[in-house]
Amino acid sequence: MPKIGGYDFTIGADPEVFLINEVTNTPVSAHNLIPGSKKAPHKVKYGAVQPDGLAAEFNIDPAKNYKEFSRNISEVMKSLEKLTPGYDFKAVPVMEFGAKYINSLPKEARILGCDPDFNAYTGRANPLPDANADFRTGAGHIHVGWSDPNNPGPRDPFDPTHFEACCWLTQAMDTWLGIPSIIWDEDQKRRSLYGKAGAFRPKPYGMEYRTLSNAWLNRPSTIMLVYENTVKAIESMFNDPNFRNKTFNGERAEDIINKGDEETAIHVLSYEGIHPARYYREILEKEAA
Repeated sequence: MPKIGGYDFTIGADPEVFLINEVTNTPVSAHNLIPGSKKAPHKVKYGAVQPDGLAAEFNIDPAKNYKEFSRNISEVMKSLEKLTPGYDFKAVPVMEFGAKYINSLPKEARILGCDPDFNAYTGRANPLPDANADFRTGAGHIHVGWSDPNNPGPRDPFDPTHFEACCWLTQAMDTWLGIPSIIWDEDQKRRSLYGKAGAFRPKPYGMEYRTLSNAWLNRPSTIMLVYENTVKAIESMFNDPNFRNKTFNGERAEDIINKGDEETAIHVLSYEGIHPARYYREILEKEAA
């Protein structure tokens, strides 16, 4: 990726998938089936794996271009598959486990949202999700890192200048990623727990965009779109002085995403310089054929 605005950027991800017992075809908690932990992920080639509640989470090494991004995802998923013989894994936004099964698990597996994320439109922390829900959600978070020539090395995530830059980029990613995702991910149930518009965490290396589900993992086309549209979001920060708090057909990106407003999403994709909705639908139809 060439420099954007004088900065070097990298793109990573830490999606979650669910394990399915190959014999019973039922979902099972990953908490005791894969190595690693949030504090000490299990290193594999091009990334790492660890349980996250009931889900299996993997993270990839930061990528400088799409070839690296795609390779890292593919190779880490292969490593996860080798670590879980007897299980398939599914990338779905919501997995129904049932209250009885969830309540039978250790407390550490049932906990949700150990650290808060933030709303890029208000700057305030989002409320923690309800751990009593009888289902769990699968995220597809995107990480963006950037170099700061004036401040090399890790930064204070809550430095006001850095935090504001994270808010700006998150709003741009809502336009370039959150709105298009409505076309390839129709699920709304996940957003009752996670994935509202503008959700992010500031990081010492950059930021984590937390709005997307894991649905983009299921198709090579959407993996490519997530990478390409993340680059477009970064570019819009520097090239579009009006990208912040834009309205589309009378609606803000925040409202379009939170409502799952497909009609307005189609309007945005058709008239705002983003791939039109038919582009997304055509590639999905081709892959389904």
